[in-house]
Amino acid sequence: MTEIRVRPKNDGGRERLDSDTDRVVALPNVTPKRRRRYGGALLGAGVLLLLLGALGLGGWRHYQAGLAVAATEREASTFVPDVRVAAVRAADSKITVTLPATTTAFEAANIFARTSGYIEKRYVDIGDKVKAGTLLADITAPELDHQITQAKATLAQDQATLQQTQASRDLAQRTNARDSNLVQKGWLTLQQGDNDQLTLQAQQAAVGVAQSNIAAQEAQIRILEQEKAYQRVVAPFDGVITQRAIDNGSLVQSGSTFMFTLMHPDVIRTQVFVPQDQAFGLGPGVDAMVRVPEIPNRGFPGKVTRIASALQPGSRTLLTEIDVPNPDGALSPGIYCTVELFIPRKTPSMIIPADAVVFDQNGLHVAVVENGVAHMQKITIARDFGTEVEVHDGVKPGDQVILNPMVNLAEGNKVAVRNKVRTS
Repeated sequence: MTEIRVRPKNDGGRERLDSDTDRVVALPNVTPKRRRRYGGALLGAGVLLLLLGALGLGGWRHYQAGLAVAATEREASTFVPDVRVAAVRAADSKITVTLPATTTAFEAANIFARTSGYIEKRYVDIGDKVKAGTLLADITAPELDHQITQAKATLAQDQATLQQTQASRDLAQRTNARDSNLVQKGWLTLQQGDNDQLTLQAQQAAVGVAQSNIAAQEAQIRILEQEKAYQRVVAPFDGVITQRAIDNGSLVQSGSTFMFTLMHPDVIRTQVFVPQDQAFGLGPGVDAMVRVPEIPNRGFPGKVTRIASALQPGSRTLLTEIDVPNPDGALSPGIYCTVELFIPRKTPSMIIPADAVVFDQNGLHVAVVENGVAHMQKITIARDFGTEVEVHDGVKPGDQVILNPMVNLAEGNKVAVRNKVRTS
């Protein structure tokens, strides 16, 4: 007979010991119903304690956060930020304006043929320097010489005709004087006297016609001789030949054939268009400096000599001419250059660092420090120089403006000036 022994386990269950096999067989765990009720109550109490602890911890953290916010608000209300400031300075008395321009000759003339013919001899070429009156070319026109000879012969005929009519006039005058006495005495008829008077008047008129013909013929000869003089093409002023369009043997027509271009380079005339906002204060006598990119180490000083009376309607610019002495010929007409104009300032302006300008929903303004308090001042920018800007209003020379102001800086905030930046 097999002996079965049962012994209790530590966890409240039971196990069986088989004497034949010495194996321990676990028996089903049978817990009394009263013990299960006690375990559920303990579990509920534990969960409740955890909930209460979590609620207490959350309330404590919320309380600490409120204290931190209140402390931050108190600190913010009493915090005085350190700022860097720079002084506002007055702008210079002159505005320096740099604009593109083009050089032209002080004098330039396109020379055309004034008589028809052939180029007998050309004496100059491109680049030649000439003086006023220098012979540039000879034009030959044999038919013009024939016209002058014919005109002079016609003049001689007219002069002979004048002498003939003058003689006829003198005869008619003497005949009329002699017959008038005989008519008064009754020795000649009145009709004879009338014939003598009318003959005298006709001869006097013929003399006037002959004199007019002579005057007309003399004028025609002068025209032909002037055309003869135009056969010698001469320089109208000192300068340099910059263009040539004819050569020996070329046919030229009076008034239509282009021959040479002559320019006077000793003084260079520079034309520049000045914008409206910089034109006020500009006038004759204003200093200027012309610079050429290809001549980097040299400037050519000049002065404004003339300005247009009105601005260009399309571009709102003022045409300005500057005369630049060019005795050594370093400048040439027609090159690109830049012009620096030193224009007297008509309205006062101030210079402030660009780091002080703030642009937000309130527009452009700067923060000015006065007695440790920041004041927002609206400004109007006239010109931007990159690191600095020129303004017309909002500040005055000597004001301290805050550099790189904080985003939350507002009107009336207290600030502490820790570092003043010098402006050049």
